Amino acid sequence: MTGLLETPYGTRDFLPAEAAAKRIIEQKIFELFASYGYAEVVTPAMEFLDTLTTSGGRALEPHLFKMFDGKNRTLALRHEMTTPIARLAVSRLKDSPLPLKLSYNTNVFRFRTNQPGRQCEFYQAGVELLGVSNAFADAEIVALAAQALSVAGLHDFKICLGQVEFAGGLMAHLPTDVQAQIKSAIERHDIVALNNLDVDDALKKIPTLQGGREVLDTAQSLADNDRSRKALDNLAEIYRLLEIYGAADKITFDLGLIRDFEYYTGMVFEAYAHGVGYSLAGGGRYDNMLQDFGTACPATGFALGIERILDARKFQGVDEPARAKDFYVSFAAGHEDAAIRKAAELRAAGKIVEMSLTPQTKPDAERSCAEKCCMELVYAV
Repeated sequence: MTGLLETPYGTRDFLPAEAAAKRIIEQKIFELFASYGYAEVVTPAMEFLDTLTTSGGRALEPHLFKMFDGKNRTLALRHEMTTPIARLAVSRLKDSPLPLKLSYNTNVFRFRTNQPGRQCEFYQAGVELLGVSNAFADAEIVALAAQALSVAGLHDFKICLGQVEFAGGLMAHLPTDVQAQIKSAIERHDIVALNNLDVDDALKKIPTLQGGREVLDTAQSLADNDRSRKALDNLAEIYRLLEIYGAADKITFDLGLIRDFEYYTGMVFEAYAHGVGYSLAGGGRYDNMLQDFGTACPATGFALGIERILDARKFQGVDEPARAKDFYVSFAAGHEDAAIRKAAELRAAGKIVEMSLTPQTKPDAERSCAEKCCMELVYAV
């Protein structure tokens, strides 16, 4: 019977103070997204399995929560929001003028090992920018991610910026199986495995290409093909624009950052905060996904992990208590009318008011006011 009081594996409860802090952060982030012109969309928690397993989603199928509908069709809980938004854009929003700027704030589900920063149900806020393929769009996405972390109260963070086409160009001449080994080693940050491969030294140096603007100059000396050189030019232009945005001080380059090589097609990034061993945000350019739904369209975007941001705030000492209730309104027997009118008056003025639901003596009302964390007592007699 103990299971009646437990939450399923990989899920959690948010207690009142935690839920209030979560809502405050989400509201700040969402107001920022709106200020950039991103309009909110809401999609179903479940989609047809075929929808979620297009393109790079196939590898994640074992991690999806699946079920059947009344017609015995296979459904799954969404594991991220980019795929549902791509489906929405190609179907319901296909006649909308481009660029299409959409935002979301919701829970997603993915079966995985339950460890710090990794749960089976977790919350994400993010944006997708569809219809533009240039560096200007990518720079807006990175700058918006940086500003979102700032408005969430974080200041000690870095955004690692990479470009999958740099490595793609260096390995394009190699057999497919060797490319797969290189990609796997880079994704796992397995330098030993990479060094053991019989490949050019330039490829083996990819994981070491980390740091400031000078990294791009070093990488240029290794780029022996147009594809890799164009990737570096793309990063240089994004960085130039981020300087104008005032976000360049948060950027560090990491050409070994490729995330999902089969999914991303250009710029990629991840955000990290001091003391937190997992990324707070991630995203990049994914120009091929919408083709899977029948419409070719360039796209870029990112997602923020809400719980991860809350964890980082606590570690950095920037967590703030939820707003206290302004008033506790109580009343003596027979004075319910006066209490209701006073509570309504205070709420109309924007105050947070909790009202007693039974008559109280004034000493009892004072104790309740303190227990309920209300700042001031109003007692109707």
